[in-house]
Amino acid sequence: MDFQQGLISTVHDYSLGNLDAVAFNRELSQRPTTLLIPCLMEEFSRPALGLIRDTLSGLKGLNELVVALAATSAEDVKAAEKFFEGMPFPVRVHWTNGPAVRDLLESVGELGLDVTGPPGKGWAVWQGLGVACQDAEVVGLFDADIRTFGSAYPERMLRPLLDRSHGIAYVKAFYSRLSLETQALQGRATRLFVGPLLASLEQVFGPLPYLAYLQSFRYPLAGEFAFTTDLAMNLRIPSDWGLEVGLLSEVYRHVASSRIAQVDLGLFDHKHKELGQQPSEGLQRMAGEIFGTVLRGLMEHEGCVMSMDQLPTLEVLYRRVGEDRVRQFGLDSAINRLPYDRHGEELAVQNFAGLLRPGLAKLMQAPIAHQLPSWSRLRSCNSALQADLAAAGQADRTSLKRPNHNPQRLTSELAA
Repeated sequence: MDFQQGLISTVHDYSLGNLDAVAFNRELSQRPTTLLIPCLMEEFSRPALGLIRDTLSGLKGLNELVVALAATSAEDVKAAEKFFEGMPFPVRVHWTNGPAVRDLLESVGELGLDVTGPPGKGWAVWQGLGVACQDAEVVGLFDADIRTFGSAYPERMLRPLLDRSHGIAYVKAFYSRLSLETQALQGRATRLFVGPLLASLEQVFGPLPYLAYLQSFRYPLAGEFAFTTDLAMNLRIPSDWGLEVGLLSEVYRHVASSRIAQVDLGLFDHKHKELGQQPSEGLQRMAGEIFGTVLRGLMEHEGCVMSMDQLPTLEVLYRRVGEDRVRQFGLDSAINRLPYDRHGEELAVQNFAGLLRPGLAKLMQAPIAHQLPSWSRLRSCNSALQADLAAAGQADRTSLKRPNHNPQRLTSELAA
């Protein structure tokens, strides 16, 4: 626990427990706020989602909850709707891969835009934002697998946005990721890859503003964040594992650092991802895509391109910084009496280092990322698309009839 500030405003957790549910609900009711949870059907069989539901049931001032659900059938969607029955606010279960949604999004191709995927969290978040931003001024996002979810999470993450006098447009969570079972440190992609990578890139390219911005975030890969809808509507959404860093890049493009905050949520645990046996699996795949996203951001914001001649320097620097971080986290764990697998952490750094060379080659072959277009751009093509998507995501909408289709007639077709 500290009270240090930096480039972006940091809201610390002083462990005083100063929560006020009555005041928070009053603040929610004064600025329409929607929560978005991207979700797979398998999450409904795990206790985490039930904990999240029960905790959110206290938010009587919430405008709406949007659950962006990937499901195999309308029956699954209806089961999800039943799971959320009795909440004190409207709950919209949006079927992200339902037939009507697929049909609708394929039709957008006639406008020269590909929004049909790929399936994953980015695609679900993009759809969920389109639905959630219709009737809200603030949208907050939480993952469906948070095992430590408590009432402090939404209150602390949303309050900086509810009072306009703070001037905040974007809030990012950070936390201490510890396993509930073993108390071991988690978050290897952040601790052992992103942190050392950014420090190494700073040595290669110098103290660039974009790198300073990324390093200001205590947990850049946190999947929990909130923003005003006018900002959310103007962000392109990455559709791969670079989602969180890619969104930070988009926020950097649109918002001054004085309008950004990060909030400490304290102890945090969610579903653990394995390292993977090869670069196309687990954390290795995730790290590879994050690397491409970071380098692409340097191109876009700083005009800096990493050459193959610079790569050996980056590889050497990353290994050194990564190994230093392993030693530091080992000390941190030892003094806090936490278990620590130093050998496993060293192997993770070794595997992550092996992703840099193929990652740069892949980026050079395809430097333009596939990003889902912002909703403000889509509205300029078809002003009814958000409402059409919301209607198509209903469980009872199994098809979209489109004879002699015209993209501007989607609303009337869905209303039929």
